[in-house]
Amino acid sequence: MFSLDYTHILKCLIKSVAALSAAFALMFQGAIAQAEPLTVAVAANVKYAFADLQQAFTKESGIEVKSVFGSSGKLTAQIKSGAPFDVFLSADMKYPETLYQDGQAVTAPRVYANGVLVLWTLNPLDLSKGIRILNDPAVQKVAVANPRLAPYGREAINALEHFKLRAEVEPKLIYGESISQVNQYIDSKSADIGFTAKSVVLAPQVAGKGKWIELPKDSYQPIAQGVVILKHGTESNSETAHRFLEFLSSPVARAIFEQYGYLLP
Repeated sequence: MFSLDYTHILKCLIKSVAALSAAFALMFQGAIAQAEPLTVAVAANVKYAFADLQQAFTKESGIEVKSVFGSSGKLTAQIKSGAPFDVFLSADMKYPETLYQDGQAVTAPRVYANGVLVLWTLNPLDLSKGIRILNDPAVQKVAVANPRLAPYGREAINALEHFKLRAEVEPKLIYGESISQVNQYIDSKSADIGFTAKSVVLAPQVAGKGKWIELPKDSYQPIAQGVVILKHGTESNSETAHRFLEFLSSPVARAIFEQYGYLLP
């Protein structure tokens, strides 16, 4: 006959459970570490805000996010040509809707933010005149994003038409491929003034440089910016793509968008 040492058995069980828990934790950490990076195509106006979004999402999930910036039109063309992007953050709803209708996007476009149009200059111009400063003889060159490719450029032209200034200002316009190139024109003073996004002038990298004014919101169409998960994303990185999509609606992401001057949906 022998007696069971229950205390010894209990200690062994506890050690076994602890060892299993540690093993599962290591497996989980390894799975996160091995998760495929998410590749996101991002409209140029979101460039500065997206750096904060990337950091916040990676901190929360442990998953790396890679970004490709450009005009919404150019990014759409790349997606249609097979570019391996998982998620697309557009500067409008038209381009993601086109991709969704064509089967290149697998989720219906969702508004993640509403953009605000501003005039920005590094020159000593009197912005109290509002958009009519563009008629001033001191203004020789006005930078604007290509309206055929960039929604902010399209709405800048709408604002000129609203104020019946397009014919007068047209000879002064110099076009950038995207908001990023417009910002370069303004920052280098290759343009005296330009139309850009409020998210740019509020970015820490730009804040305090020159001066800017918002354009009246009734002078252009609302810039509702849409996001979609792309066909490539659902085929190669579906879980992470959906996780990122949900993250964009989180309090953390919404606070970042608000910080950069976007209007929340």
